[in-house]
Amino acid sequence: MKDAERTMKYLSSLVTGLALMLVTTLSVDAQITEKATFGKFAITNATIHTVSDGVIENGIVLINGETIEFVGQKAKIKPGYTQINAEGKHLYPGFMDAGTQLGLKEIGAVDVTNDQAELGEFNPHVRAFTAINPSSVSIPVTRVNGVTHVISMPVSGRFSGKATLIDLYGYSPDSMAVSPNAALHLNWPSAVKGGYWDDRSDEKVQKEYEKNLKELNKFWDKAVFYDKMVASYDENNANQEMPDTDKKMEAMSEVINGNIPVIISVGNKKDILNAIAWTEQHPDAQFILAGVHDGWRVADEIADAGLPCLVSTLYTPERDYDNYQRPYQNPGLLHEAGVKVAISTGDTENVRNAPYHAGYAATYGLGKEEALKAITLNAAEIFGVQDKLGSIEVGKQANLFLSDGDPFEPMTHIEQVFIRGYKIPMVSRHSQLNDEYLNRGAKKN
Repeated sequence: MKDAERTMKYLSSLVTGLALMLVTTLSVDAQITEKATFGKFAITNATIHTVSDGVIENGIVLINGETIEFVGQKAKIKPGYTQINAEGKHLYPGFMDAGTQLGLKEIGAVDVTNDQAELGEFNPHVRAFTAINPSSVSIPVTRVNGVTHVISMPVSGRFSGKATLIDLYGYSPDSMAVSPNAALHLNWPSAVKGGYWDDRSDEKVQKEYEKNLKELNKFWDKAVFYDKMVASYDENNANQEMPDTDKKMEAMSEVINGNIPVIISVGNKKDILNAIAWTEQHPDAQFILAGVHDGWRVADEIADAGLPCLVSTLYTPERDYDNYQRPYQNPGLLHEAGVKVAISTGDTENVRNAPYHAGYAATYGLGKEEALKAITLNAAEIFGVQDKLGSIEVGKQANLFLSDGDPFEPMTHIEQVFIRGYKIPMVSRHSQLNDEYLNRGAKKN
């Protein structure tokens, strides 16, 4: 028996080791191909989609280091700029996916490559920023499709931890971070059955919901009390004993005071209404709804509450009798009601498909202009980084890409990407495999 156990442990270690070797090999092959270039660039003769100020035909954008130096039609280009003739091309601000696990998850079946989940229900002190893998194979695959920055967040438990907003270029989390602590992720306790397989009675479902909500409120109230206690000590430390340090409660301080928002993942109509009612009990905090597959059913209520929504389009309708178009129509119906929407795939390796989520939304009611905002400026505004990202404006961070057409169309080619002023190599694991096998030198008979 002991020999069998030792054999199993050895095989398990061997599989894990081989998987890690594979991850390392793929990461090196996909990430370290050629160096990004940095300096001064002049993009000329482009159709510039500024997002914030319309479209500029035959325009010029000057990039100086990390920032955009000039946007317009006439500029004297001084010596020292590398010129890129973009005649017939389109220049867009880099796209943002507002909800992913990119950089946290690599191979789902290999635990040691997954950092998107932690043990326990309440982990506000967990920071995705500290676990980002800059060499993730999925990062180059994503950025060469025009997605230059993302929200990456933990997903387990009730309070999963702090999401981070990162650029998709850099050699360390510090060099990638736009906002290390961008939001706290909350998985809303559901008051409805999970699906046809859920054999709980309605009474049991409601009882479990009330229990989970009570625990959530207890944790939140404790955080409020702890914050007041610490503030009181800071003001009167000569007359009070220093309170015991609690890392989880400390992590809640910037949340309950409204310095960073709470992303509430919620889908069903009933749960959305419950979440809205809960947010109204905490007027000092900021909240964002994510998922909201039933959002179109309660769009007016979401708009009245002033809550922005992070939405996708490529999912199965909530109910068997829902029209297949509902997921595609959801962003447009929310926008029509007055809700600010941003695109969020909720994915890892398929974050590269974020432009097509926006494309479906554009086609099914949101419109191309608003869909473009949903994947650029709206997302930046929701997370408070509109002064850096989301549009092509002087002084903003140079996250841009050049395409030969509409980036919402799968046949469009993304020809060049800039992230924080770096001209990124247009190479990924996908392009390497294509090059390897397109002309593989098969022997002729």
